[in-house]
Amino acid sequence: MIKVENVEVYGLEHAIRAMRNPMNSWDKSDSMGCSEKLCNDCRFEIGEECCGLSGLTDCVVGENDLALMQRLYKAGVEHRTYARMIYVWMDITAPLYWWKEMDRYGVGKSQVSTSTMHKIHAKEFTLDDFSVEHLGQDVIEDPFNRIIECLNFFRSLYIEHKCKSDWWQMIQLLPTSYNQKRTVCMSYEVVFKIIKERTGHKLDEWNQFVEILKDLPYVEEMIGETE
Repeated sequence: MIKVENVEVYGLEHAIRAMRNPMNSWDKSDSMGCSEKLCNDCRFEIGEECCGLSGLTDCVVGENDLALMQRLYKAGVEHRTYARMIYVWMDITAPLYWWKEMDRYGVGKSQVSTSTMHKIHAKEFTLDDFSVEHLGQDVIEDPFNRIIECLNFFRSLYIEHKCKSDWWQMIQLLPTSYNQKRTVCMSYEVVFKIIKERTGHKLDEWNQFVEILKDLPYVEEMIGETE
């Protein structure tokens, strides 16, 4: 399983301004800053509906700017420098086996996780703490529930005696299906890279995450029909 919450995108307005620096083409920019107040005043409407971006991003991208973004995207990584200036923040809860692969995206990404080192014993382990949707019921009943029982046994011992040996039992018994929450900040260049490399991946979590990334403001529009 994967759960993504508290998504926010910043930097579009700055990236567009920077994108037009090389050709001094600022006068051709047609994007506008987006804020909740402006949207409530119906300053940015598409047909009969508000743009719907208030609270998610800081800019409504105009047609001219979007067309330039698409051309620079097609020109390659060295030309679409604007993508490295747009950042998305999100809280992601996913199993450790997924995080192991997500960690390969280090450049242009920062993250802070909940701590198994300090807080593994903070709450009792339950089946809901793990991604087990593909396990058979017989496997969940035995041996997986037995692993949870063992984790809770050593958790109780650690809480009572604060013995590091009991802490080690939890750390080394913990399955990679354990769900961990991390707050992640990454550039749109990383978003583009993930979409390109992880579409159609064997793990369901990657395919779900790719669809979430495609729904970020203007991502699919920037990519256009090149993918």
